[in-house]
Order: sequence, then structure tokens, then C-alpha cells
Amino acid sequence: MRFSQFLKQLDYKMITIIFVLMCLSLVVISSSTIQHENSPGFFSPSVMAQLRSFILGWVSYFVFAWFDYRNLKKSTPIFYAIILILLVGLFFTNPIQNVHRWFRLPFLPFALQPSEFAKVVSIMMLSWYFEDKYFTSHLLNTGLKALLIILIPFILVLKQPDLGTSLILLPICYTAMIFANAHKGLIRWMTIGGTLMTSFVLLIFGGMIPYEKVKGPLSIVLKEYQIERLNPYTYHQKAGQTAIALGGIGGSGFGKSQFTGQEWLPFAHTDSIFPAFTEEFGVIGAAFLFALFFSLIYLSLKIAEEASDRFAKLYAACVATYIAVHVIVNISMMAGSLPITGVPLILMTYGGSSVVATMVMLGLLQSITVRRFRF
Repeated sequence: MRFSQFLKQLDYKMITIIFVLMCLSLVVISSSTIQHENSPGFFSPSVMAQLRSFILGWVSYFVFAWFDYRNLKKSTPIFYAIILILLVGLFFTNPIQNVHRWFRLPFLPFALQPSEFAKVVSIMMLSWYFEDKYFTSHLLNTGLKALLIILIPFILVLKQPDLGTSLILLPICYTAMIFANAHKGLIRWMTIGGTLMTSFVLLIFGGMIPYEKVKGPLSIVLKEYQIERLNPYTYHQKAGQTAIALGGIGGSGFGKSQFTGQEWLPFAHTDSIFPAFTEEFGVIGAAFLFALFFSLIYLSLKIAEEASDRFAKLYAACVATYIAVHVIVNISMMAGSLPITGVPLILMTYGGSSVVATMVMLGLLQSITVRRFRF
């Protein structure tokens, strides 16, 4: 494909949405870190680090958009094997902050977190697998093998431990199975299991099941720190809700937040970036943010509808799920409806691995857009 033709076929709506989200991310990170990092201006050290991640993310985006996804998908099993090796390799490195999640690499401006890339590769692998099993996707054996594909990285990520990232893999697998017309009985049991687990957690955080009453029974199967995540009365939970409430309709304005500005909101530029944003920009700002993410989800589903092959359709549908689940889970955590498990608000939360992995994923989606009418 000629470069001029490539530029003409790009979906600039997607590019604009991503760019605006990144700008908002830099604004909130600056406001949240400028005081305690003793920065004299907008560009605090954290802002500069995030900016470097964004630049690397854009390079990755356009590289993957340029390559024909139909050639890249042939190497999907190799990518899958590499990511499994990286996930296993983490357990042979020294832990960082008492967990096995990151590789320290001198040529990267951030610590590499393979679990973030595992989500992207898992989407590719499921899409490749169900395309390969086009005529047998409805069989139980095919569905069980798809579950195995996702369960291997799920277990490896869970053992790091990283509950939030591992749980993202399950709805991705569920989406792939639905769009691939997998075994209906298997989908039914996944639906029942997911509904029961989600309802149980929501009932605890809604106050209908007292947390104190479930602590004892849950201690049989869960560790103490895992049980504590189900506590809806932790300081972090209440701080997130407080910051959101203080934002009101229009917010306090950039750099004028009292609660976040006084560092009373934990992890304001990472896990808690949504309440930090909402305190400064209010309900109006939150609505604008929702619109951006909704537009990105809509574009992904539109690409799934227009895609010319099964891999592309499944991939785009799973990307829509990836975006939606990250947004719903992160905001629900901060609103006090779900446990805080460290799920990032993609393209907003501070963190290089999440940014680059998401941009790789969206770059491949852009590659599908560019070639959607080429056979």
C-alpha cells in the first residue's frame, strides 16, 4: 500500500479521540503531582514520563496500523508463546514492590508489565483460533480449548498476583465465544457463573450482604488481603467517592482541587485518576470523558461490522469489550461499586505498559480499518 493511500484510509476520528484522552491524562497527572513532585510548571516528572510513554505509544500505533494485519495474524501463535514465556520469566526475577509484575529494562522509559500485553495477545489468539476453527466453533471441544487458551495467561497473571488484570481476560474470552457462535451450553454456564459472582460482589458493596458476615466463610478459600478487597469501607473506597462528590456539576477547575490537591486521594494519578479528574471537572467533565470512551467503543463495533474476515470481526469485537470493561471496572471501583483491583482507566491512568499495549491494540484495529474494503 502506498503511503498516500494509507494516510487517506486512516480513521482520523479514532486518532482524534485517542489524542484528546491523552491530553486529559496529562492535565490530571500534572494537577495531581505538581505539588508533591515540587515542579514549578505543568510538566512534572510524572507528566514527562507519561508523555514519553505516549510518544512510544504513537510510534507503536502507526507501525501496527501500517503493517497488514492479515500478515501479522499468521504469527499470532508465536506472539502467544512469547507472552507466556515472559509471564513465566517474571517468577525468576527479583520482585518489585513484593510482586512479580515488571521487568526493568534499561532501554525503556518504564518498567515492562507483560500482563498488559497478554491482554492484547489473548485477543489476537482467540480471534486467530476461532477463525481457524470456523466450521467447528460450535462444538464443546472447540470451546473448551478456547477456555484453555485464556486460562493459561489468566493463572500466570493471577499468581503474580494481579487479580484485576487477570479478570479482564474472562469477558474478552466470553465476547469471542459469543461472536464466534461457540457452544451454547458453555456460553450459558459462563453467563450464569459470571452473573452469580458479579451479583455477589455488588450485593456486598451495595450493603445488602454485610461484609463482616462473609469474612469468616471466605477466609477458607481466600487470603486476608484478598478478602480485604471486598471491604466497601476502606479509606481508598471512601476517598474516591468523596472526590467525585466534591466535583459537583462543573468541578473546582484545573489545579484547584482541595481533596486531591492535599493528597488525601490515594494514587490520584494511577488507580484514582477518574475521581481526581471528576473533582476538577465535575459531572460535565465526566460526561465528556464517557462520550470519548463510548465513541471509541462504537468505532470498534463499527469496524467489527464492516470487517472483511472472521479474524478482524472477532478482534474488533473483543477490543470493544477490552475498552468497555476497563472503563466500567475502573469507574465502578472509584464509585464504590466494585473492589479496588488496580484496573487502569486506559489512556488516562499513569503507566507506560498499559499505554503502549493499548496503542498496539488500537493500531492493529486501525490496520483493519485501512484494509476493510481490500480483499
